[in-house]
Amino acid sequence: QVRLVESGGGLVQAGGSLRLSCAASGSILSINTMGWYRQAPGEQRELVAGIASGGSTNYAASVKGRFTISRDNAKNTVYLQMNSLKPEDTAVYYCNAAIVRPFTHEYTYWGQGTQVTVSS
Repeated sequence: QVRLVESGGGLVQAGGSLRLSCAASGSILSINTMGWYRQAPGEQRELVAGIASGGSTNYAASVKGRFTISRDNAKNTVYLQMNSLKPEDTAVYYCNAAIVRPFTHEYTYWGQGTQVTVSS
């Protein structure tokens, strides 16, 4: 079984920073793309940032220059450093990872979500 466990969410004032972490555990052969998504109330889930196994990254236009995604392959962990936070960044943040387990094809797993609230 594979689990993704997120941490680091919370309440912060506008202009502040938070760092989210997401650790994958279980029977894992390799992890390809990892990413962060968010979903605000009444909105669809949207991609925030993604990072390939080789380190190439992509960002939503709304967070480019403020957020930084990184990963530690030895720890099967992906991070999201969020700076200059705005009230519109308020959402539940989910991590996902494309994981290959023994004797299986790649499958995308999701974390349980962590709440980020930015007050004005």
